[in-house]
Amino acid sequence: MFILMVVVFILGYTAIALEHPLKVDKAASAILLGVILWVLFFIGRADILSMVNDAGEHISKSWAHFLHLEGQEANNPEGMLHFITDFSILEHLAEISTILFFLLGAMTIVETVDQHQGFKLITDKIKTTSKVKLLWILSFLTFFMSAALDNLTTTIVLVALLRKLIADQKTRWFFASMVVLAANAGGAWSPIGDVTTIMLWIGGQVTTVNIIAMVFIPSLVTMVIPLILLSFTMKGDVERPQINANEEREFTTPFERRLMLIMGVSALLFVPVFKTVTHLPPYMGMLFGLGVLWVTTEIMHRNKELVDKRKLTIVGVLQKVDVPTIFFFLGILTAVASLQSAGHLGLLAGYLDEHLHNIYAINLIIGVLSAIVDNVPLVAGAMGMYDIAAVGATGYESAFMVDGIFWEFLAYCAGTGGSILIIGSAAGVAAMGMEKIDFIWYLKKISLLALIGYLAGAAAYYLQIQILH
Repeated sequence: MFILMVVVFILGYTAIALEHPLKVDKAASAILLGVILWVLFFIGRADILSMVNDAGEHISKSWAHFLHLEGQEANNPEGMLHFITDFSILEHLAEISTILFFLLGAMTIVETVDQHQGFKLITDKIKTTSKVKLLWILSFLTFFMSAALDNLTTTIVLVALLRKLIADQKTRWFFASMVVLAANAGGAWSPIGDVTTIMLWIGGQVTTVNIIAMVFIPSLVTMVIPLILLSFTMKGDVERPQINANEEREFTTPFERRLMLIMGVSALLFVPVFKTVTHLPPYMGMLFGLGVLWVTTEIMHRNKELVDKRKLTIVGVLQKVDVPTIFFFLGILTAVASLQSAGHLGLLAGYLDEHLHNIYAINLIIGVLSAIVDNVPLVAGAMGMYDIAAVGATGYESAFMVDGIFWEFLAYCAGTGGSILIIGSAAGVAAMGMEKIDFIWYLKKISLLALIGYLAGAAAYYLQIQILH
């Protein structure tokens, strides 16, 4: 059953990766995968939890920890049942729910700003038609917006903007692809910019100030190097599309747009401050910001017609929030949690340590893998494979302390490595869906640029560590 869990996980992963050919939403595959793995774990609990390594230690660290806490016998059938149903699965559910509520709050806030046309205040400032200049402007705008908001939302906003700026489809594909690269780079150095960084931040592996300070320069290099290369090859101007007057109808006032943009961005930026001051989980700060925004929109639109009110208040906005994405994260994190509890991830960590024993090599591999499969389960897996080392650890173990080199480099690699392929990140999948970007086209035109940027950023991080240490 232990091996069967791995086989099922690979099959489920394949279904997620082949979402478009199979025409089955990845959220459905992820939810099924998560449930089936826990069922298999439950059925084979006696054999799985009895497995020990050469040193006589239980392969499942969670089971060993449970036995220590409860003082039970290792081969107690009732204890095994209690461990799975009342201890392990509920412990993981508590961790997963903090991420899901955080994401739900953030997505709702951003969608509210977008519904009020708040982002229009930013996009209307862009006037240039020069390809090179426009590429630099959009890339830097994306880089910093994704750090303040998140890379998925920023990509959606910027790709929508590109439709107003560029008429030619292939040119728009190119710019949308570079937006994906910049969004992933910008999200990697911010605790709220990318789901994987959010996971590390909420999990306690990294802190706000340190992740910004240590990953900002490598992330910037990842974006700038491809931009410099393109500056020598890209020529000419972009052609603006014909604007449809009906699409440009403004159904909010300038005051409402400005207010929602300021309040929305402030609510997102307030989350790290809230956590620092109150020491409460980040999702509480996100829900606080959502609550303030909710009350504001209810008061602001209380005298409007019912049709406009439904569209602009949080109740109406919630109908547009990407709920399948929430279910996807629930499913995939639940699946990874089962492998963590059963001991698979501990075995993988031991294998990587034994054969590589190099935090840079391990993270570079995770980054490249994140281009093939989703980076969320990869980071969740790494978090499950390696425990946070105690303060004062020395040598190799010191890399796993809070704000250790392993966690910092993991945030960089998992966040930016997904840009190598269009399906390697949530931002890439969003752009692919919105603009119907061809997988093979991206592979030919963008993948090499993304890989060069990824390796350049990794080298920048390594040099930075050598200088600082």
